[in-house]
Amino acid sequence: MTHDNIHEDSLQPPPVLLNPGPQYGSAQRKWQGIPGIEMTARGRLYATWYSGGDKEGPANYVLLAHSDNDGEDWSAPELVIDPPGDIRAYDPVLWADPQGRLWLFWAQCHTWWNGRGGVWCIHCDDPDADEPAWSEPRRIANGVMMNKPLVLRNGDWLLPVAVWAAIPPVLPELKREALSSVLHSGDEGKTFTWLGGADIPHRHFDEHMIVERRDGSLWMLVRTRYGIGQSTSLDGGRTWSAGLPTDIGSPDTRFHVRRLPSGRLLFIGHYGFTERSHLTAMLSDDDGHTWPHRLLLDEREKVSYPDATCSEDSVIHAIYDRDRHGAREILMARFEEQDILAGDLISGRAYLRRLVDHPDAVPAEPALEKR
Repeated sequence: MTHDNIHEDSLQPPPVLLNPGPQYGSAQRKWQGIPGIEMTARGRLYATWYSGGDKEGPANYVLLAHSDNDGEDWSAPELVIDPPGDIRAYDPVLWADPQGRLWLFWAQCHTWWNGRGGVWCIHCDDPDADEPAWSEPRRIANGVMMNKPLVLRNGDWLLPVAVWAAIPPVLPELKREALSSVLHSGDEGKTFTWLGGADIPHRHFDEHMIVERRDGSLWMLVRTRYGIGQSTSLDGGRTWSAGLPTDIGSPDTRFHVRRLPSGRLLFIGHYGFTERSHLTAMLSDDDGHTWPHRLLLDEREKVSYPDATCSEDSVIHAIYDRDRHGAREILMARFEEQDILAGDLISGRAYLRRLVDHPDAVPAEPALEKR
């Protein structure tokens, strides 16, 4: 591979390594974090995160593991995306679409950031199979996608994609896309088209998420240097209102928001804190105007980057990282709405701080469980 054109190099499909071997095992990782989680129709859990090298940079790779017993045990990495040369794979996202297919998205670019990036994906038609088969890698957009897509009531898909405007270089030909953007698919993922985007002042890595409110409007939340900003679209994501701050107190970091089967909104983040501590799950009864119900998931420092999945019977599994270069833990929690409403673990199989992965493969502290 040559590096005369850093963009051309990063536009090439990477190999998908199945059964990748011990060189990608826990003991080899000097740092790790930025996880994602998803559950299949039959209850298998998949988790993804990235590692490689000493820090975020050209040696990064994305890995995938699964659990068939509600997260008590996890497989070794069963799939790895590790582009050759100075191309890194990072910021993975797991998502189960309405047809039950499992999608793995990731970003890919030369070195740390080359101004173009690229959102790539593969999908699996039967993620509950003994040996899941994956599609060939496909590049669907410029930029980075850090959070799950949204399926609208009409069946269309919206993907939260961003070409970073806060991080140089900003390529002149991509200025239109240097927003907290929306990628649209009206054919269940066969094709994707850039739709529009919001310009949120002081946005930082974007890492935005979108929910469809009860009145049909779209509400976008965006990571900013002061916490979380917001914008609204009344035309399906083509145009967006001027960006404004929210009153969801938060540090400058990723969060998770989604609608639950009950109709309530779930938010997972560091509510009311300025550092990455006190990771909390919250519920809103009024489409995000207030968040009166809260469950503390992990009060420790350096807990960050939550992602979550919710089953049809409203069981929530959340994943996050802790101390990426020190403890190097990937952790998860299982809870239900009733736990958040009570502010305590009262449901039958709720747990907190269950270890998904750690370089020593031994939990530093026991999981906090109620069964």
